[in-house]
Amino acid sequence: MTRLRYRDLVKMRDEELGDELGRLENELIQERGISASGGAPTNPNAIGQIKKDIARIKTVQRERRGDNASL
Repeated sequence: MTRLRYRDLVKMRDEELGDELGRLENELIQERGISASGGAPTNPNAIGQIKKDIARIKTVQRERRGDNASL
């Protein structure tokens, strides 16, 4: 799993961002399922990293919409 960089996300099209967001959300569900069932995670930092990547994508999407009301 590679870490997503802001500068790379900005270069992506909206469709690519949506696809990546869906993939990461599924991956997060899988990692949480492994953790909840008592299994040993392959990467202990994976859940935190996935959550941060999701937040980066959502930030780029919000910036593109021009929705700065929450800032």
